[in-house]
Amino acid sequence: MQTATPSPVQSTPDLAAIKQRQQATWACGDYAVVGTTLQIVGETLAEAADVRGGERVLDVAAGNGNASLAAARRFASVVSTDYVSTLLDKGAQRARAEGLAIAFQVADVEDLPFADGSFDVVLSTFGAMFAPDHQRTASEMLRVLRPGGRLGMANWTPEGFIGQLFKLIGRHVPPPAGLQPPSAWGTEAHCAALFGKGSTIRGERKHFNFRYRSAAHFVQIFRDWYGPTHKAFGALPAAGQQALEADLLALLGKHNTAGPASLVVPSEYLELVVTKG
Repeated sequence: MQTATPSPVQSTPDLAAIKQRQQATWACGDYAVVGTTLQIVGETLAEAADVRGGERVLDVAAGNGNASLAAARRFASVVSTDYVSTLLDKGAQRARAEGLAIAFQVADVEDLPFADGSFDVVLSTFGAMFAPDHQRTASEMLRVLRPGGRLGMANWTPEGFIGQLFKLIGRHVPPPAGLQPPSAWGTEAHCAALFGKGSTIRGERKHFNFRYRSAAHFVQIFRDWYGPTHKAFGALPAAGQQALEADLLALLGKHNTAGPASLVVPSEYLELVVTKG
């Protein structure tokens, strides 16, 4: 008599534990060093979402406030949120320097402390895409929007440079099993499935150019200040760190359009505007 082979057990990721680790990751280093270089994306997204003076705007997973500042410059009433308080502090410093009135509040995009329909516009630049529970994140952003309100997101695509960067890091330091990759937010099909049939979705593929002195300069900045890369290097022994650095330099060399004298690396992202039905 043959013994039946037991079916493999499908492990469900512990999203609460993953979020706690992610929060620690984004709190380490200093994302603002990298984040401020992405300001143009916040400005472009505010235009795509048609942010208007007097509108109520929520920036989720705001980091150091690129989209928050862009919306405030358009005379909107802005609430800037993130689950890392030190990043909000950096955003508040920038707002004070420009004399912009922005409210800053610690909040998790998966559990927003706002009533249904509180905002005319919700924005996120390379932030909400990193929350572990994609469907809950999408549902929360839509919930706090009024009917007819707009959600604007900028999300790195899987095929673009940052999407490839995260795949490379994952080969050296594997991500938690069963977790949807953040770069899935950079595909139209995934976003359409998340936001459902009641909303109108418009997506456009764009490029942001990372500009650094050299490939080595990029690696040093990201190793020292960008949370995910900082944590990846810290998790590896010396030989693993050397291998990761070599792979990063090779990836940068493959995408560099500036030649040997400098570094310009275009990275594709999806600019998404969702109008709530």
